[in-house]
Amino acid sequence: MHRTDAPVGAQQWVPPHPRSVDELKSAAAECHGCELYANATQTVFGRGAPHAKIVFVGEQPGDVEDRHGLPFVGPAGRLLREAVDDAGIDPGELYITNAVKHFRFELRGSRRIHQNPGPAHITACRPWLVSEFSLLKPKLVVILGATAGKALLGPSFRVTKSRGQLMPWPASAQHPEDFPVEEIQALATIHPSAVLRADDRETAYRGLVDDLRVAAAAVA
Repeated sequence: MHRTDAPVGAQQWVPPHPRSVDELKSAAAECHGCELYANATQTVFGRGAPHAKIVFVGEQPGDVEDRHGLPFVGPAGRLLREAVDDAGIDPGELYITNAVKHFRFELRGSRRIHQNPGPAHITACRPWLVSEFSLLKPKLVVILGATAGKALLGPSFRVTKSRGQLMPWPASAQHPEDFPVEEIQALATIHPSAVLRADDRETAYRGLVDDLRVAAAAVA
């Protein structure tokens, strides 16, 4: 059964002065900031180049990611890697993470069915995202889908209105003071899982690649 305790937030588990992403990842493994930890297999933290030019922020780990402990290794992750290649982005210059670090799901028989994280989960997990950004110095932030958009840009954010457009970062963030970095840029696009669900996958995929080409040009 899912626990329904009110989230206390991740802040008490975040190291006060982290020196590396690995240190954050190790600390996050013990996080009980919201009830999602109780049913997830493990915390799924970000991964990638510590000096990445581009940081991708998605929603939450899925079933495959939860089992493997790595972000974007399931079907949506494979599609994202294809789109990154087709957009001409060097995968060695990426860091990939999620707004929420535990898998939220509903059991139906033996199947674990994805459920979107709620506002309380996004808020509870936000300290991890802020701590990741404190160590990363990218040229661009790519926001994948509505949940990541709400986590970074606020609850009124809509991917359909802003996708593919370069925005100032952190000036466009909901709380820019959380991200004391030099002014760079951000770009929102659809989550790769939306391509997998689309009736016309080819058109949806082309749209994702086109958005990522804007990202590639911004860091060239």
